[in-house]
Amino acid sequence: MSKVILAGYNVDAEVLADIVKSAEGDWDLTPETLSAAYARISRDARPVDELRQIARADVAKTRRQNERIVFGLGHHSVAEHAVFNFDLINISRLAIEYLESHRLASYTEKSQRYIRLDSDFLIPEEWQQAGLKDELKAFILYCFERYEVVLEKLKFNGIDEKLAGEDARYMLPLAAFGQLGMTLNARSLEYMILRLAASPLKESREIASKLLEAARPIAPSLLRYMDPTPYHTERFEDTHNTLNRLMSHHPVPVPVPAPVPVPAPAPYEVALLDFTTDGDSRILAALAQHFIGGSFSKVQDWIDAIGDEGRLQLFNAITGKMSIHDAVPREFEHGIMTFEVIMSAAAFAQFKRHRMTSITWNPYDPDLGLTVPKAITDAGLQDELLLINNKATKLANKMGMKHPATPYVWTNAHRRRVLITLNLREMYHMSRLREDESAQWDIRQLVGQMSELARQVFPICAGFLGGKDQFPK
Repeated sequence: MSKVILAGYNVDAEVLADIVKSAEGDWDLTPETLSAAYARISRDARPVDELRQIARADVAKTRRQNERIVFGLGHHSVAEHAVFNFDLINISRLAIEYLESHRLASYTEKSQRYIRLDSDFLIPEEWQQAGLKDELKAFILYCFERYEVVLEKLKFNGIDEKLAGEDARYMLPLAAFGQLGMTLNARSLEYMILRLAASPLKESREIASKLLEAARPIAPSLLRYMDPTPYHTERFEDTHNTLNRLMSHHPVPVPVPAPVPVPAPAPYEVALLDFTTDGDSRILAALAQHFIGGSFSKVQDWIDAIGDEGRLQLFNAITGKMSIHDAVPREFEHGIMTFEVIMSAAAFAQFKRHRMTSITWNPYDPDLGLTVPKAITDAGLQDELLLINNKATKLANKMGMKHPATPYVWTNAHRRRVLITLNLREMYHMSRLREDESAQWDIRQLVGQMSELARQVFPICAGFLGGKDQFPK
């Protein structure tokens, strides 16, 4: 008969510290014992709970075993059984972008939409070294002052306080502090520390040091290789220098293939660059192959032969009993799309959380203009945002537009180009969440345009894209 044993679960570190303090004997509480016990499963026939007991009995031996298995034999997945929770407090919005670019972790972040913000912010060391500390501080304080003014004026115009705060935050810079809770395993933590340690931002490098300082005493056998190599520290500069050299010989930019000719509605620039051209038949064939058998190409030929009406009947059979809480089947992952999107920092802060997509991005670019909330325009307050932009641009020019620490002055309204590749299954998840009536307007409109383009190229299988509130329709 099968047996299921709860082997461990998250407990607050302060509770654990109190237990150890009040307990008799020498307690060495570490998740390394779970990693070591599970590492032995493949070569030791004893029950897993007994292996855990053995690992707990001699932590020093357990750590030596982990080092040999994880780093000596290269079985790094063993480290994934050790999990950490971190509180990250007083981290700039810019550094949070660096941090949350790591896919294999869980984040819950302080929302600038729901919380009225105090004037808490970072003066980066890079700006102090450049002799611009006072100018940057004055600019940030000005942004917070105008944030309060705009917030109150929007409320005076009858806008709900939460919605007013949601739009007033477009005045705030990326130097504003945030906070988050983060959960990740030791393998992901090691890689995160390495990447942050190689960051051009001093703030990110300090976060790397503090993460290591907090975690290494708990699990020293699982955290070892975190010193950046030249691959991590010099790759960007090498690439930049090579591109400059190539451009000197080829001054005319290489033509970029035209996007798929599907119109992108204003005011957002959303272009569908590429997609699975036979996406509907490919997805439906993948679903049908389980029942029909034989090669995929044979089944896809049959799917093509049954026509649109037959394909629609099959799609309806698959999705007919689906509720808003159900994910579409995994076979929908065989339909792929690549978008280029110009989005605000406010929208990107939400979009980056879709970590099952492939997202790469350019720096914030003042030449792309600003995303100005309609409520601010309707209230005649757009000049407030434009004045902040002028001040930010002047400061950025003093610091140097290409300096890694310059983006601290850009606001939630500033924009960047983002390249996104995702499958249709993830598009459904994104659409349900971000097109719902409760979603923030900026990302709701952006994802709505992505969904419209998806429906044009996957007319059958993308038919149910839309927010949760639209699902019954």
